[in-house]
Amino acid sequence: MNQSLAKMLYVAGVTTFCTFLGCWAVLAHQENTPKTTQRANAHLSDEVFVRDAAEGSMAEVKLGQLAEEKAQAPEVKNFAKRMVEDHSKALEEIKQLGSKEGINMPTDISHKDAETYNRLSKLSGPEFDRAYAQDMVKDHQKDISEFKRAETSVQKPEVKEFAQKTLPTLQSHLELAQHMQAHVSREGMSKGKASGGASQR
Repeated sequence: MNQSLAKMLYVAGVTTFCTFLGCWAVLAHQENTPKTTQRANAHLSDEVFVRDAAEGSMAEVKLGQLAEEKAQAPEVKNFAKRMVEDHSKALEEIKQLGSKEGINMPTDISHKDAETYNRLSKLSGPEFDRAYAQDMVKDHQKDISEFKRAETSVQKPEVKEFAQKTLPTLQSHLELAQHMQAHVSREGMSKGKASGGASQR
C-alpha cells in the first residue's frame, strides 16, 4: 500500500515538474519573441516610412507640375507652385536620409499615384481644378496621418526628426488645399447657376 502511494506521489511529482518546465519554456519563448519581432518591425517601419515619404513627395512634385500647366484658377496654379517647391525640398532631404541609412530608395512614383496622374492629365479647365483640389485634400490628410504615426513608431532619431519637422508643412498644405477646394467648388456652383439662369431665359 505504502509502495503504491509512494509510486503515485513520485509520478505526480514528476508530472508536475515536467508541466512547470514546459510552461516556463513557453513563457520564456513568448518573452523573447516580441522583442525579436519588434526589432525587425522597427527597422521595417523606418524603411517603409522613408520610402513612402519619398514616393509621396515625388508624386506631389509631378502632380504639381501638371497642375501648373493645366489648372485654370490662379489659386490652383499658386498651390501647385508651392507643392513643387516644398516637396522638391522635402524629397532632397528624404533622399539624403535614405542614403545615410542605407535604404534602397524608389526612383519613381507609386502605381497608385501614376494612375492619379493619368486620370488628371485627361482633364482640363474647372474640371481639372476640382479633381486636383479634391486629390490634394485626400493626399495631405493621409500624409499627416502617416507622419503622426511615424513620430511614435519609427526608431531612428533622424527619421523621427524628419517626420516631426515636416508635419507642420503638411498641415499648412492641407489648410491651403481645403481653401483651394472650397474656392473651386464655389466657382463651379456660381458658373452652374449662371449658365442655368441664362438657359431659362
